[in-house]
Amino acid sequence: MKKTGPPKANRVTQDRKPRGKNGMDKSGKRKPSGDVPSTGIPYLTADERAAKGRSMRETVPRASQAGWTPPANRRDPVEILKESNAGRILDLIPIRFGRMSASPFAFYRGAAAIMAADLANTPTSGIRVQACGDAHLMNFGGFATPERNVIFDINDLDETLPAPFEWDLKRLAASVVIAAEHLALPRSDAARVVTDLVREYRERMFDYAWMRALDVWYDRIDVQKYADRTGDPAVVAAARKRFAARIETEQRKSVPDHLYPKFVSQEGERPRIKDEPPLIFHPDEKLAPGLSTGYSEALASYRESLPEQTRTLFDRFQFFDMAVKVVGVGSVGTMCGVCLFLAADNDPLFLQVKEARASVLEPYAGKSKHANHGQRVIVGQRLMQAASDVFLGWTRGQNGRDFYIRQLRDMKLSAVIEDWDMGMLRQYGRMCAHALARAHARSGDAAMIAGYMGSGHTFDDAISEFATEYCSQNRSDYRAFIGAIREGRIKAMGEGG
Repeated sequence: MKKTGPPKANRVTQDRKPRGKNGMDKSGKRKPSGDVPSTGIPYLTADERAAKGRSMRETVPRASQAGWTPPANRRDPVEILKESNAGRILDLIPIRFGRMSASPFAFYRGAAAIMAADLANTPTSGIRVQACGDAHLMNFGGFATPERNVIFDINDLDETLPAPFEWDLKRLAASVVIAAEHLALPRSDAARVVTDLVREYRERMFDYAWMRALDVWYDRIDVQKYADRTGDPAVVAAARKRFAARIETEQRKSVPDHLYPKFVSQEGERPRIKDEPPLIFHPDEKLAPGLSTGYSEALASYRESLPEQTRTLFDRFQFFDMAVKVVGVGSVGTMCGVCLFLAADNDPLFLQVKEARASVLEPYAGKSKHANHGQRVIVGQRLMQAASDVFLGWTRGQNGRDFYIRQLRDMKLSAVIEDWDMGMLRQYGRMCAHALARAHARSGDAAMIAGYMGSGHTFDDAISEFATEYCSQNRSDYRAFIGAIREGRIKAMGEGG
């Protein structure tokens, strides 16, 4: 059924100073406010902001978002990937390319820089949000809040930056089509899944457009209570069952009983993280300046980035060791590590340290306003996530690299798609779309976005068509990538091509 406006129950009368007689002029239109809020942003109702969004269709029609045709001057994707290796640990780059070579789906995960360049050549509405920057399926999942509830949200924001809202949605939509191809689903199923994902984003954004601002901010997707109003009840129940089993497993993997013996060995009186080269190893002073002083300056800077109450908690722990730990696909080769702290013999804390580089969106969306890219990532996380790790903070190393820090594996639930059918992929895609809409509504103007998208299927069809055609582009880029490996232009360890 076509939606024509927000349900009456969601409308909120907001108290404002009078604007003349009834706040209206003689024509019945709202008079401009004489009082501009301290933010400098004039007050507009949700309906007025939605109308502004609709007016943007005149400049950038929704149908113009459809399809993908590579420009004649499109850059060589392999060269873009090689450029993205600048500053990475050279010995780890073959691992990165080896992981990307496993399949077109794995390649897409590591090719955010390629798609960022492509998205910059597509029409945009002009409505900006705090974008994830790398919103593919595998960057969503479950994790524990400080209250120890498990929520579903975006869980990787290394590339976050203010940018057009469509860029995130297009990358997420394309990832679903590529995943469907990876699972060998029929093209008709892939088309249904991606259309359903975009519709979920649009309808959730419509809901957020007329919710109270605080209700949007406090909204979260509770994994154990998740309900989908239009999803297949049997699939929703199956998804909840899977999550429940994973949560139970992760809860059993408590830090003292699981992570500590897995990662740590006792060498004399001092515990030490186990080396498992090339994926876990201890760096030398050249690779990690500050080793000789126990990274005291970087840790002091990190401590200052924490809220005051968290500093009190952090001060209970003593630093013991740090090792480089290879993670993910796109992050391989950047300086990532794990630090071991102890408050007592049976009271460890593992913190993950991740290098924060300039976002892949920066050449096209503008530079970050934050001098430290670790701070850029953390601010983006706090804006977009419904809840964030208590130990989130940032620092800078002696070698000038920026880092952000969080707990390692705090009940983190990642998708394992290999045995999924169409129903499971559809359900997971809808959850990702819901989480993305909620994140965008927190930082952007939900009513304006909803107004631009509208209540029909024009926008859904346009983004779905783009995603389907970009899947073909990704497949072509993957073939070029595998060709470059076979020709010796790039080296991959454990190549899948």
